[in-house]
Amino acid sequence: MTLTADADEQSMEPEPVLVGQRTWGPNILVYTFVLGPMLALMIAVPLAWGWGLSWVDIMLFAVTYFVSLLGVTVGFHRHFTHGSFKAKRWLQVSLAVLGSTAMQGPLLHWVADHRRHHAYSDKEGDPHSPWLFGTSPIAVAKGFWHAHMGWLFNRDMSNPRRFVPDLLADPTMVRISKLFWLWSGIWLVLPGIIGGLVTWSWWAVLTGSFWAGLVRVSFLQHVTWAVNSVCHMIGNRPFASRDRAANFWPMAILSGGESWHNLHHADPTSARHGVLRGQIDISARVIWFFEKLGWVWNVRWPTPQRLAKIGARV
Repeated sequence: MTLTADADEQSMEPEPVLVGQRTWGPNILVYTFVLGPMLALMIAVPLAWGWGLSWVDIMLFAVTYFVSLLGVTVGFHRHFTHGSFKAKRWLQVSLAVLGSTAMQGPLLHWVADHRRHHAYSDKEGDPHSPWLFGTSPIAVAKGFWHAHMGWLFNRDMSNPRRFVPDLLADPTMVRISKLFWLWSGIWLVLPGIIGGLVTWSWWAVLTGSFWAGLVRVSFLQHVTWAVNSVCHMIGNRPFASRDRAANFWPMAILSGGESWHNLHHADPTSARHGVLRGQIDISARVIWFFEKLGWVWNVRWPTPQRLAKIGARV
């Protein structure tokens, strides 16, 4: 075999799953982005009991929550990770920026981790399966913690060259991913600015940034993490999938339809996750609205034939 042939053979070898570990700097940022908002959420309970929460704060919380949520569910997840639809360039950029405001990590890292999750779902290699430690009560408790948020403190990094070569080839998406700190920061302080302008009060600046900034981030983080933990442990499984992904209806609205997780793992590229009667899927409705406006196309809507193939009981 010639040297050229040896080189060609080596170039055909798949990229490794992992690409080293996070350095201390990014690792400290992970702790900050996870524990800081969580502390705010813990403080929020006594604050909301008697004072410190106005109708302006509630409205700002709701708007910023669902904008960030849809940036993740419609953008990071259904579009960038699974290619459930094609979108106009300005909408792609908008979804990438808005998904970043959820403070769940830069675009490239988020998508790489999620594609890795689907490649090894509930098996060795899955970054956040609750079933990696066994089925005993202690193992299940450990698995729940790991799937919910413990995995975030693991410094191993999913290899972007293996899992997101398409995004790496897009300079605009690479830049948006690198500016994750900027988009997150803007969305933290903007509610306070709006609240202050609406009420003409410095106190509203503080409460707006607290409720629609830090508390909103932590609440949304836990909803997203619960899809990784709860929706792989509890719920029904009307569709045939290779793992233990389940539908958990109580989280349907707060997760934007992501908690119809069994269908998603049975048919990952589907633009709609809630396909059975009564299953609310806000993210799918937003995609439908975008399609009507001509902003997205080639939407992978579920068909009766596809549902029958994956074993839906309809």
